[in-house]
Amino acid sequence: MKNFYIIWNPEKQGAKEWSCHVRDYLIAHGAECYVSSGSQENRESRHYTDPSRVPDLVQCVITLGGDGTLIQAARDLAGRNLPLFGINRGTLGYLTQVSGQEEIYAALDALLHDEFSLEDRMMLRGRIFRQGREEGQDIALNEIVIARNEGLGILRFKVYLDGEFLNEYRADGMIVATPTGSTAYNLSAGGPVLVPSGSMKVLTPICSHALSARSIVMSGESRLRIEALGTGESCQAAVFDGDYTVKMNSGDFIEIEKSETKTVLVKLKNLSFLDNLRNKMASI
Repeated sequence: MKNFYIIWNPEKQGAKEWSCHVRDYLIAHGAECYVSSGSQENRESRHYTDPSRVPDLVQCVITLGGDGTLIQAARDLAGRNLPLFGINRGTLGYLTQVSGQEEIYAALDALLHDEFSLEDRMMLRGRIFRQGREEGQDIALNEIVIARNEGLGILRFKVYLDGEFLNEYRADGMIVATPTGSTAYNLSAGGPVLVPSGSMKVLTPICSHALSARSIVMSGESRLRIEALGTGESCQAAVFDGDYTVKMNSGDFIEIEKSETKTVLVKLKNLSFLDNLRNKMASI
């Protein structure tokens, strides 16, 4: 690769300085490199990175921040099919592969010399309906969460899988996660870890009021429908990757399926998913 675009998170300590170091290193080794402004580039939308500002010749996007920075870049650049590589300036960082100075420069050398592989990651698309009319939709790399919009209290949901009634839940919320998102909120809620390159989704209730309530792993091709029960308007909401929120009234429902859009991640050959998982879990 010889053409790069850097997205850095201004809220992460050292991200701005490292964006300059990375740019200078890549240019010194014969590459072209562009750097984002570090602010919300398109203030008329919810995007932080304006896709129109990323030149067509860019072959790889490097993010400097945490997993959230990479996820935001994946959502903003959805459909561009640009490989993403994350440098961790945050905390845990399951998606970001390197953090230390020596690791960063070694990773940049690997990118420059094409010593890597590309891995497709499944994304979800969710559409919210109210009285037969679509109220909003978006995509998610990690998860779509249906939870209380404000205050406390138990929520009720009816869940259908491929048109067939699955179960009714009383819980604080429901998580529908991709394999990539299985190590995020899903893991914290007691859900299983999925192999990230797989085509699956997992449904995990949050603090369910039933001893029998467990996570369910299903095919990536399956379609979920989750209906909001109870009373009141805007008492709950669908949240996409912790970012975009659509309020839901009683009687609304969300349909969740595999998105045609994928996220492409750069994978260094010397770091496996199990190595990364073991290292991250040991640090918690």
